[in-house]
Amino acid sequence: MPPLRLNSIKELKLMANTLRCDVIRMLAAAGSGHTAGPLGLADIFSVLYFHEMHYDPSNPSDPMRDRLVLSNGHCAPILYAAMARAGFFRVEETLSLRKLGSPFQGHPSRHWLPVETSSGPLGEGLAIACGIALAGRLDSAGFRVYCITSDGEHQEGATWEAVMFAAKYGLDNLVAICDRNYIQIDGNTEQVMPLGDLAEKYRAFGWNAISINGHDYQQIISALAKAKQTKGKPTMIVAYTTPGKGVSFAQNKHEWHGKAPKAEEARQALEELAAERKIIEAEL
Repeated sequence: MPPLRLNSIKELKLMANTLRCDVIRMLAAAGSGHTAGPLGLADIFSVLYFHEMHYDPSNPSDPMRDRLVLSNGHCAPILYAAMARAGFFRVEETLSLRKLGSPFQGHPSRHWLPVETSSGPLGEGLAIACGIALAGRLDSAGFRVYCITSDGEHQEGATWEAVMFAAKYGLDNLVAICDRNYIQIDGNTEQVMPLGDLAEKYRAFGWNAISINGHDYQQIISALAKAKQTKGKPTMIVAYTTPGKGVSFAQNKHEWHGKAPKAEEARQALEELAAERKIIEAEL
């Protein structure tokens, strides 16, 4: 079964709205989990799964598939939502998020699902993505590797070891996307451990680096296209996002990094997203 392809920005916006609703329903059913990051990443996941990446939901082990590594695995709800809407499994199944025995745990697990990597500790995903990208080159395979990272995990040394590795081997089949939302469990990243200009840091380490608004579809699509055109270097897309995007009470609040909505909060969130959907549907 070929993947669902959405070619208009309006369609991609509507899909992102759907993904946000799915995330809220999952988290409300679980009663725990991370809200801010998954909501903020919905636009990027909409583009990746429904416009950019090549895969076959009926053959998830296809050796020529593009790979997506979710380094910030606590954002699993947005990955599950995108994969479900792409046809890997039924949307209703994801409502078992974080339940005992459910395949949809708080962090993705290869033991249960057709994901590229299991996660838990932050700061490991980029190194894993580098290994996959290098293996692809050694096999002369044409797939691309996309790695979603958080800004907070850039406070960890293992991330920068991977950054150096990717530059040394010129892994131009690797695209990392940093969710630059300035929040982590303890507060603002720049107060916990300042990161500064991440794009400039990546350039200094030998990467192609692009800064974008992570909610602007033209910028997301253009950055991914530029990454494909870049030869001899890996690409980092620093995507500035709004944590909790689309839900007023969660936007830009680090408290919602690791908090799930209660029933009344979920109802309000879904009402706000429904209102947003009507605005999108009215667009030309």
